Amino acid sequence: MTLPDTMRYIDLPTPGGPEAMTLANGPLPVPKDDEVLIRVMAAGVNRPDVMQRKGLYPPPPGASPILGLEVAGEVAALGPMASGFYPGHKVAALCNGGGYAEYVAVPCGQCVHWPSGYDALKAAALPENFFTVWANLFDMAGLRPEDSLLVHGGTSGIGLTAIQLARAQGSAVFATAGSDEKCAFIERYGASAINYHKRDFQQVVAEATGKRGVDVILDMVGGPYIQKNIKSLAPRGRLVQVAFQQGAKAELDLLPVMLKRLTITGSTLRPRTSAEKAAIAEALKHKIWPLLETGRVDPVIDRVFPLEEAAKAHALMEASTHIGKILLRVSG
Repeated sequence: MTLPDTMRYIDLPTPGGPEAMTLANGPLPVPKDDEVLIRVMAAGVNRPDVMQRKGLYPPPPGASPILGLEVAGEVAALGPMASGFYPGHKVAALCNGGGYAEYVAVPCGQCVHWPSGYDALKAAALPENFFTVWANLFDMAGLRPEDSLLVHGGTSGIGLTAIQLARAQGSAVFATAGSDEKCAFIERYGASAINYHKRDFQQVVAEATGKRGVDVILDMVGGPYIQKNIKSLAPRGRLVQVAFQQGAKAELDLLPVMLKRLTITGSTLRPRTSAEKAAIAEALKHKIWPLLETGRVDPVIDRVFPLEEAAKAHALMEASTHIGKILLRVSG
């Protein structure tokens, strides 16, 4: 495969609003020993991208400063120690950065082949959500088929992924959303929806479970939800925190944690080592990819923007009116 001398990418000269991002031209990244160079066809837009754009989430040392944490495309070149892929292979990848570009270098362990029957857009909707949900909900929280689950932000990419994977194994699921339209969408996937503008989720969960509570809560809201989450957990329940859209700090009464023997945990993906991310990728290939290939689980895509309209994609993300993934189309 003949590589061009330069590529288009989204530059961020200074942190700011969506308009701070500009389309630029620059050199292609050079893959390190264990990396593959991917010709990007589509890239996912995620809230960490918005935080980085605002200057609140700097990339880890050694990562590309270009925005973008997930892509789908075609392997264009390999580092000398990279294995498992060849030029021309279609892959989805969890990036350490650099996804808003025509080419990105990614450790080979963070790449997976597209599920059978998928195109670039559907494949690009997978990495960030499925890596996050698997690592937090199934690996760390140990969600079992007999467990009940409460998902906050049920129509987000992560929320819909969590609902589908939990329902696929037979877990009962509650999910919150901010409109009747979003609640109706959630219920199509077998979850009991709670419109948080109309009902208190703590009260709904208590009534539905006979005051026992749910076994696991996946939360990306934080702030005032944290204490209510603790009160909504059943004995030996697990609260998993993956974001803090309403703040990371709250005043807590920890007595219920002791009395009910609760676990409070959480994580972020980006700071994890390549080996940790590769282990998640292996688990996904064996346990989740068959669900995708049979259609039992399917990513939900809201809107697709061309790369040069990344600012519009970020504005939609911040408006929180979307349902599912927002994507950038980079090349054919």
